[in-house]
Amino acid sequence: MATDDDLDILIIGGGVTGAGIALDAATRGLRVGIVEAQDWASGTSSRSSKLIHGGLRYLYQLNFALVAESLRERGLLLTTTAPHLVKAQPFLWPLKMPVIERTYSAVGVGMYDAIAQFAHRGSVPIQRHYTRQGSLALAPALKKDSLTGSIVYYDARVDDARLVVNLIRTAVRHGALAANRVQVTALTKDATGRVAGAQLHDLETGDVVAVKARTVINATGVWTEKTQSLAGTTGGLKVLASKGIHIVVPKDRIDSKVGIFLRTEKSVLFIIPWKRYWIIGTTDTAYHEDRREPVADSADIEYVLEQANSVLAQPLTKSDIIGTFAGLRPLLQPGTLDGDESKSTQVSREHTVTEAAPGLVVIAGGKLTSYRKMAEDAVDFALGKKRAKENPSLTTTTTLSGAAEYEVMWSRRHTIARQSGLTLDHVEDLLNRYGSDIDLLLQMITERPDLAGELEGAPEYLRAEIAFGVEYEGALHLEDLLARRTRLTYEHRDRGLATADEIATLAGELLGWDERKKETEIASYHARCEAEEKAEGIRDEAEAQRVRAEAPDATPFLDVAPEIHG
Repeated sequence: MATDDDLDILIIGGGVTGAGIALDAATRGLRVGIVEAQDWASGTSSRSSKLIHGGLRYLYQLNFALVAESLRERGLLLTTTAPHLVKAQPFLWPLKMPVIERTYSAVGVGMYDAIAQFAHRGSVPIQRHYTRQGSLALAPALKKDSLTGSIVYYDARVDDARLVVNLIRTAVRHGALAANRVQVTALTKDATGRVAGAQLHDLETGDVVAVKARTVINATGVWTEKTQSLAGTTGGLKVLASKGIHIVVPKDRIDSKVGIFLRTEKSVLFIIPWKRYWIIGTTDTAYHEDRREPVADSADIEYVLEQANSVLAQPLTKSDIIGTFAGLRPLLQPGTLDGDESKSTQVSREHTVTEAAPGLVVIAGGKLTSYRKMAEDAVDFALGKKRAKENPSLTTTTTLSGAAEYEVMWSRRHTIARQSGLTLDHVEDLLNRYGSDIDLLLQMITERPDLAGELEGAPEYLRAEIAFGVEYEGALHLEDLLARRTRLTYEHRDRGLATADEIATLAGELLGWDERKKETEIASYHARCEAEEKAEGIRDEAEAQRVRAEAPDATPFLDVAPEIHG
């Protein structure tokens, strides 16, 4: 990232929080830069439950403010800022007791609906109640004795990684500077001791550049404490890492027209329908291992299967699983958790913004749904009350890349299919991944017709999507394309290995790889897949993480100790 002028804000961290901050700052006319040491969304923000939700369980904790905020943000995403990426999703909540539980749950979900209508009227339908017979008609997969009836309520689902990439692209369109695979190796200070910029190390080229900024914002999630230590401070925020894993099973393995929501002893479980598969999760356990590449171990997988099978008439087994993924939630750490750090579900999901050192703002906590509000709060804090009031956030009405005219293009999808020669199925997929940016993909196909071809081994994706990932979305490695621009790493039982050579060949043409580089990329991805598969069979979390860590990284982190440059 080369700059001729000082930045108003430099953001460290390219997950959903950092990307949201970049967009908020750029749309206020600020000169903003954002860097990410790995790929965009490579951490928590590509490993979530992929839900945009108000947090029904927080309602039962009487956290009305957090629920209202989340439901307002859900409505904005569904109707205004990202309708191509965020879709309303019905969930069936099985009830076991016919009167008491239904009454208790109906009141809770009724409050949820009421808050949603107040926060953003009409964004999703309100709850409906079903008898046992009606419930089984909606979800024949359920055991008859697992429920006496149900409530169907709505939340929304999202491709989390695509949301982040769209935020970055939109921020760049509004003037932000953005660079992935760039690590902050030091924070710089001025003569007064105020943080005034950073030393950036390009992990691809080895180049080092110093960037000056009036304010640096640390939005690195579970890496918050390590990043803020670069300022030589022991203050700031403390974050508890909580691991959540998900399993993926084929769509035909669960017969249901709706998603399924379960309350468990430890947390909640979602069985979430996507077009070709179901995502099931999650866990919520304190995590103390290597934070770069968390994995689903055998104990995690068995827990999720046990919870899902408590209501499924045809139990799922490990052989049904086509993919897994694991992520770390950055939960704000209070001074103590009653002496027991394992009780991570007791930690608040609300976010906090503070100044860890003069010139260094830190934000942590929160959840995917609330990223826009978190970003607004972070930029307001950086500007100060007076400047923030004079230059308020504009992101409630700023549409993300691909959102403009999405509804119009969706209504024209049959015409687009006929004119482009693509199948309707592909056009619908492209619209729901790229929105109105489908025009860019169609233009690429016109200029290079071979891009209209399906990927061998993954015909649900077109070659144009790989080219788009490189040309427009900043993908630099095979892993970026298989794990985040597409989701082949968990959508196929072979983790996308059948497509690896074709994708590497196409990406290599665009990125200028020679044959040796291409083979290195393929070998690195193979090693990742082998390590993850081996880890899934290990019950001990520390051993599973050790096995995963043996696989080489596409761009290894630099080992950086706190270092202050004046």
